[in-house]
Amino acid sequence: MQIRPFFAFVFSIFFLLTSFPVAAQSSLESSVENYFESIQSSPHALSVFLRSMPKGGDLHNHASGATYAENLIRYAKNDDLCINRQTYAVFADAQCTASDRLDTVVTDPALYDAVIDAWSMRHFVAGKESGHDHFFATFGKFGVITGKHSGEMLAEISQRAAMQNELYVELMVTADNNESGKLGKRIGWDPDFSAMRDKLLAADFQNIIQSISKRLNDDEAQKSSLLACQSTHPKAGCGLKVRYLYQVLREQPPEMVFAQLLAGFEAASKDPRVVGINMVQPEDGVISMRDYALHMQMVQFLHNIYPNVRVSLHAGELNDQLVPPEGLKFHITDAVEVAGANRIGHGVDIAQETKAYSLLKEMADKGVMVEINLSSNEGILGIQGKEHPLPLYLRYGVPVALSTDDEGVSRSNLTTEYVKAVTTYHLSYPTLKNMVRNSIAYAFVPGENLWTDRDYRQPVSVCAKDSLGSDKPSSACRVFLDANEKASLQWELEKRFVAFERRFKN
Repeated sequence: MQIRPFFAFVFSIFFLLTSFPVAAQSSLESSVENYFESIQSSPHALSVFLRSMPKGGDLHNHASGATYAENLIRYAKNDDLCINRQTYAVFADAQCTASDRLDTVVTDPALYDAVIDAWSMRHFVAGKESGHDHFFATFGKFGVITGKHSGEMLAEISQRAAMQNELYVELMVTADNNESGKLGKRIGWDPDFSAMRDKLLAADFQNIIQSISKRLNDDEAQKSSLLACQSTHPKAGCGLKVRYLYQVLREQPPEMVFAQLLAGFEAASKDPRVVGINMVQPEDGVISMRDYALHMQMVQFLHNIYPNVRVSLHAGELNDQLVPPEGLKFHITDAVEVAGANRIGHGVDIAQETKAYSLLKEMADKGVMVEINLSSNEGILGIQGKEHPLPLYLRYGVPVALSTDDEGVSRSNLTTEYVKAVTTYHLSYPTLKNMVRNSIAYAFVPGENLWTDRDYRQPVSVCAKDSLGSDKPSSACRVFLDANEKASLQWELEKRFVAFERRFKN
């Protein structure tokens, strides 16, 4: 089956389905839905509405790509760095001339604009360089900066998220600067996973795990200072809950990938702020494609040893321009069935999977959520509109949530993602609300769920008689919320929805 006609058919069916509100809609929701429908042809009104709407969490956010280029230049002003005026890559060299110093960029408007364009998708037009290649090349250009300014980046990301009315973010970070991978390289590859793990743990591995916690401590302390979180006038972002996914660089040899995975699972077992792992770098890369099945087996092995550690995986961030047809047949399947992923990111090539229909049903049944990244899918893969599988996932009941991916590189934010989703797919307000709720329900924050069903109609029994989001829940409900971090976040989200929806009361 060809992908474009297939998606076009699903899109037409999906449009009909999302034209009607879901059952059990409250009168307050109905008022909001009526207003929401009335502003569909007004981009500015729609943007204001969606910016004000509670958006729960951002579950697919790379810290290294979330910072805007202008801020990276500002962070590095005292770093004595140089810039290549042809490639716009930053590097350290004590011998570089004064005119090639990075701090001179702000005095040259043409160079300043060129650097921002090179470090992001701003003004990008595909030609000799594809969107895919331009996007992934940006990280190598400014990587020297991000490695030194993670605390400032955390403050920026937190403040922007709070301004988008988010209450939770999971950031992908390489918090040990790949020291675990370097240790794996020194030890060498052993195809016996158990033996490989033993060798790593017998080495200086726990010091690396401790360094991850220290890095997070330092970053959070700097964020607190920059945002004046301990003052009487804290800035936006102080109240945002941030948790971390240890990200593994998969375009590396097996011994390095395995060591990083082990570091992620170990860190998540020891530091409650590290709530899971993910694997990054281009899925179509030479090593990523060659070793994909091996990587899934590594995750499966470690997931069995550390069953409480959650797993999200980039899977299906591919198209037929990047890899041969056979490369599109199994990545999502292996992520779900071999690695046991709790969530996947992107999932763009789902229609090309060998058993697409049964896989969609399996994901719906298991509750494997898909992190949808519309802007980056358009910029990197050229996938948008009817060619994107978002309607397909919704049609089959697969849980989805919108996320930013690399908002600094894409020049986006979570509100932009919602605007794009609404204007492209004509989503109803109840559909949006469920997607927002998904972003907390499927977050890796610990604790029980506030809801007993996936449609968010029935709260747990101890809170069933309470007004959702109330400042004064019953004593039994309060005990439950205090004991369950996830449910507490969900309660806060409902509180924000109530406040938001009351603005539109007739």
